[in-house]
Amino acid sequence: MLAVNNVDLYYGASQVLKDVSLAAEKGQITCVLGRNGVGKTSLIRGVVGQIPIRNGAIVWEGEDITRLAPADRARAGIAIVPQGREIFPLLTVEENLKTGFGMLPRAERNVPEEVFELFPVLNDMLGRRGGDLSGGQQQQLAIGRALVMRPRLLVLDEPTEGIQPSIIKQIGVAIQKLAGRGDIAILLVEQYFDFAQELADQFVVMDRGEVVMAGRPSDLDEGDVRRRLSV
Repeated sequence: MLAVNNVDLYYGASQVLKDVSLAAEKGQITCVLGRNGVGKTSLIRGVVGQIPIRNGAIVWEGEDITRLAPADRARAGIAIVPQGREIFPLLTVEENLKTGFGMLPRAERNVPEEVFELFPVLNDMLGRRGGDLSGGQQQQLAIGRALVMRPRLLVLDEPTEGIQPSIIKQIGVAIQKLAGRGDIAILLVEQYFDFAQELADQFVVMDRGEVVMAGRPSDLDEGDVRRRLSV
């Protein structure tokens, strides 16, 4: 389980997270919702170690990882699919997938068949350059690259952003299948409420760097959640 406990995070003198707490269980999808600029991406960057937190603790599988470097968190089974995908445009699809090998023992440096089962288009385009793929295909590649690392915590930052509806549906099905395995926790950052509503076991709603609502979707007022997401 991931536990984020009373976390404060700053950029210089500016506080962007205030006493934020959440949990993500294996076999479940925890969805962090909120408008642009409320601190969602800062939160997950703190979870994966890209930004140090000022106060609080981040605990993963019973171990305090607050001071671990990003590479050490990756070795501990934490993978991120960043906003904007950040694939390598001049590398082929196969080469992009293999960039996930870095944190793996040599014996495990192969692309799991599950990647191609979830996203068959990647198998069809192994020799294509990443930059030649559509936005939706690039998003599938970014998720596939993260899965190559055999994560036990998968963090996704707005995977539906700029993606056509048919690919959004495929990505949603893939996320549900991954959660259904029961051995991976999924932390999903989203603004698209309908997509999140279909997937989430738990909602965490943020505003101005704080958690303002949290609980199972059935326990929260949908209208109130939607208002928190409106501009």
